Amino acid sequence: MQAQQHTPVPFGTMPDGPVIDAGVMPSAARVAALVAAGEPVRVTLRAESEEDPGMLAAASVYAWLGVRLFLTPPASVPALRQVLDMVSAIQGTTQPVLSRRGLA
Repeated sequence: MQAQQHTPVPFGTMPDGPVIDAGVMPSAARVAALVAAGEPVRVTLRAESEEDPGMLAAASVYAWLGVRLFLTPPASVPALRQVLDMVSAIQGTTQPVLSRRGLA
């Protein structure tokens, strides 16, 4: 089985068309309005540290609202990926990476 190859696309576009840039850490209301327009939306995240809890919380809200592209510092990518996977699992789009059953 061959691994899927990703082809780079020009900044501000996707293979199926243009991308709306919501800016740096925009309000949730602005993001919701842009997502409602139907085009893919990109948000730029600013981090104070590698795993800035505020940035990750904002990213989870943006993902829940439907943002499809995130620009983030390279050091924040692993933590952001985990947040996006969590949102996807909560929404029912994908299965959880790990599920545990806690019994008290």
